[in-house]
Amino acid sequence: MDQKKIDQQSQHWEKSFSSKPGMFGLEPSEAAIQARKTFQEQKASDFFSRKKIEILELGAGLGRDTTYLVDSKLINVTALDYSHEAIKIINKKKEDFKISDRITTKVWDVRDKLPFKDNSFDGCFSHMLYCMALSTSDLINLNKEVCRILKPGGINIYTARHTGDGDYKNGTHIGEDLYENDGFIVHFLSRDKIN
Repeated sequence: MDQKKIDQQSQHWEKSFSSKPGMFGLEPSEAAIQARKTFQEQKASDFFSRKKIEILELGAGLGRDTTYLVDSKLINVTALDYSHEAIKIINKKKEDFKISDRITTKVWDVRDKLPFKDNSFDGCFSHMLYCMALSTSDLINLNKEVCRILKPGGINIYTARHTGDGDYKNGTHIGEDLYENDGFIVHFLSRDKIN
């Protein structure tokens, strides 16, 4: 494993987010659209609860999913990303959209223990974070942390690239199933690894 290259990914993302603030588009991902429905259905099944659903978004990027996941009646989002630039952009969006009371942001490297108490969130969402420059042991530790911070019955929804992807094994091999292409390191997950 080329740990030096993995550790340099944060600088690559900072540069990318600074130079291309709309690099993933402005519309929410299909994963976020489906996740919001799932979280809303989870709330509907608990009819008597008047509490808001608290969602943790990992690897929030530029916030296109963050701002979509928020629901004025049901859902608050805590968004983490290790890019200062990304969090700055999300903070501007939450002001522009007048949803500052619904979104909390924090710069955080998910390789570290999550900065929340046990059973703090109803759900966790991450679009393409699990396929970033994280080793298998990083992913195992992250998943343990997600399980720790989720309330009983909480849901973890994530997307990832897989070993059947057409880009699998393209680019420079970094270690395990990680490949660098155009400066970005992608971890391709097998079905066994996901399980």
